[in-house]
Amino acid sequence: MTWRPQYRSSKFRHVFGKAATKESCYDGVPITRSVQDNNFCAVNPRFLAVITECAGGGAFLVLSVHHTGKIDPHHPRVSGHRGNVLDIKWNPFNDYCIASCSEDATVKVWEIPPHGVLKNITVPWKELQGHSRRVGLIEWHPTANNILFSTAYDYQVMIWNLDCPEQVIKNPVRTISHHTDVVLSMSFNTDGSLFATTCKDRKVRLMEPRSGNLLQEANCKTHKASKVLILGNMKMLLTAGTSRWNDRQIALWDQDDLSVPLLEENLDGSSGVLFPFYDPDTHMLYLAGKGDGNIRYYEISSEKPYIHFLTEYRSHMPQKGMGVMPKRGLDVSSCEVFRFYKLVTIKSLIEPLSMIVPRRSESYQEDIYPMTAGNRSALTAEEWLSGIDKGPVLMSLKPGSQIADSCSEMKGLSSSLDARRSQSRPGLLQLAYIQDKLETKEDGGCTDDGRSRTPMSNGEDLALCSPPRTENELRLKFHKQQEEIRRLRELLNQRDVRIKQLELEIKNIKNSQSSQSSL
Repeated sequence: MTWRPQYRSSKFRHVFGKAATKESCYDGVPITRSVQDNNFCAVNPRFLAVITECAGGGAFLVLSVHHTGKIDPHHPRVSGHRGNVLDIKWNPFNDYCIASCSEDATVKVWEIPPHGVLKNITVPWKELQGHSRRVGLIEWHPTANNILFSTAYDYQVMIWNLDCPEQVIKNPVRTISHHTDVVLSMSFNTDGSLFATTCKDRKVRLMEPRSGNLLQEANCKTHKASKVLILGNMKMLLTAGTSRWNDRQIALWDQDDLSVPLLEENLDGSSGVLFPFYDPDTHMLYLAGKGDGNIRYYEISSEKPYIHFLTEYRSHMPQKGMGVMPKRGLDVSSCEVFRFYKLVTIKSLIEPLSMIVPRRSESYQEDIYPMTAGNRSALTAEEWLSGIDKGPVLMSLKPGSQIADSCSEMKGLSSSLDARRSQSRPGLLQLAYIQDKLETKEDGGCTDDGRSRTPMSNGEDLALCSPPRTENELRLKFHKQQEEIRRLRELLNQRDVRIKQLELEIKNIKNSQSSQSSL
């Protein structure tokens, strides 16, 4: 019997990384020199925040996502901490709310003005005081609004409810004290009913966040975990760390049995910490090493061998940290499935890096963009604390889908009434349908093309766009505007032709009805 190779069919086999041009990078950013093993960067569809180096306390920059190019060295900052800022995270349900933690043992939550930071912000919206030592890591709950987790060098994990009138909160709703050393990372499952941690004592713990109960504990002598991820709803955990021989290693665990890992895979002998990133929509895993220039990516399956290596993005610029854009901020027209923001300290540069599925068609690809977690919370803080668990509120990434949904709700009643009328008089069905289409075309208020009246142009929020500062930027803006004008003209011509066709059909139907009535 002859041997035949086994091939896996995968739509993500040829995913490639595309680095942004120099004009689309953020240049001159004084990135922090902290040695903390965090990402130092947080991104949402409106803003990019990065921890910066400064004297006398800690600060971070908040820039518009479209404010690319050279950054003003005197750009206003968020600077209310008395010690170095160690971690920052955007609220997943509010693009204008960001949390930060610091060496001054506090966590602060800030409100960012809609047009960005125009002057230094020093007064937070909320200040959380409960830790006795520096706070190294914060995470928002994935489905409940205004629930924040923090962990510090006092080995405690604290849960905070921000839905309270006090500006300074001193009592967390829950303190979890199972750890005997510094917590290195935290990760939640899809509905936030479980969370996993890695600790400096080499143990991986799986807990219930609301009650604080320890469900499972892994203590593997052949794998020292530094980062952990719960892989969505696949009932598996992934940890990144080092092997017994100090090789960088990833391990896969069964969520229901952490006694022995399902799989261990050695990567290389480098010393930088591995940052894992998981996309539950595409089941893709990305591994970026601190100080590396490359990013490996894999596809995860629920059957052996579980992890399938796809390929590797290579670059000569090493990254200190990585920010990740939420799925709702991706460019679906270019089949972008993931976007990193690389912090390149040696060049004071933040470089966007897009992961793209190569497709010839420019239309929306539904097979690579399933329904994904949106920016609406599934629960209030009180509901979650009372014992309710819910999965995330899903949204479609198809352009105009939300506008169409809102319009369909508004038109639901009128369309049902029209249907009843047409059933009573069948001869008027086609005429009523065409007249409705014609009114929709003339109104244009509830069509997908009505997006052009919202403050968006070429996917950019006009309120957040910065004016061009160089001749190249001006030329680029001009070409974009010309392309927009050309597209709108073509759309207008198509509408005119369609309107004339509908008017002609209405005239023919009226003539046929008048001739039938005369007979």
